[in-house]
Amino acid sequence: MVLESLFNPFKVKKRPWEMFMAGFIYSVVGLFLGYFVFREIAGILMVFLIVIATVPLLYVTIKNEEELDLKYDKEFFLLKEHSKVLIFLMFMFLGSTLALVLAYVFLPQPMTDTIFSLQKQAIVNINQNIIEQHVTGNFTRFDVFTRIIINNFKVLFFCLIFSFLYGTGAVFILTWNTSVIATAMGSFIKIELAKTASLVGFPSIAAYFGVATSSFLRYMTHGLFEIASYFIAGLAGGIISIAIIKHNFQEDRVFVDALDLILISIGMLVAAGLIETYITPLLFV
Repeated sequence: MVLESLFNPFKVKKRPWEMFMAGFIYSVVGLFLGYFVFREIAGILMVFLIVIATVPLLYVTIKNEEELDLKYDKEFFLLKEHSKVLIFLMFMFLGSTLALVLAYVFLPQPMTDTIFSLQKQAIVNINQNIIEQHVTGNFTRFDVFTRIIINNFKVLFFCLIFSFLYGTGAVFILTWNTSVIATAMGSFIKIELAKTASLVGFPSIAAYFGVATSSFLRYMTHGLFEIASYFIAGLAGGIISIAIIKHNFQEDRVFVDALDLILISIGMLVAAGLIETYITPLLFV
């Protein structure tokens, strides 16, 4: 009750920047509790604890969005209101990402190995698939794009299903993806800092911030579009779920609004795939 009561769910749309601190605090608390309570499963427990703190706020928010669907019939107005929710969700994602990246970079290596072991394994599996593509050869940029789109659509599908079944269920998938992205960014920063230290003898402040910025841009150039699309899909699934629970499924406006959100999320996901395939490799060799 303490963590979720720190931020008023009825005001976050007006002050979305507060959610940056919410994501940061929820992640720090979840990380340390997960490590010190159940060290063996710290990685997945950390995700669950972050989700537990986030769910009450998200439930109230999605419930309010569903009520807007019943109150107003102008789709442009509804999408404008939904965009406010997306903004504060993205702030929360960035706050959580920053907290986990800082933890990965500054905590002792044995501690990070324990906390982020599952996330590291997920990254290894992703990289292994990429290596297999290179070994087999006969692949094009379009093949890479197709593979990325298929994987991303799987995540989008589960965001919809989890939100439909559990209301705010998509937050678990999104928090897990956040932890994996943070692990990849933290690992990249550590590797680059080690290279810098070996060249100049010590990691200067300028080098550190240069590496941190490069890491952020490397993963967020396309990652922000991906995460935004997942949040939009999760919002759509949650709106449908609450409408059915409240027996408002006879209202066409609810489903039309949800369908529009799903189509927007698909469009953003395709854009993210194009950026990841054709733009990110050119910027970050």
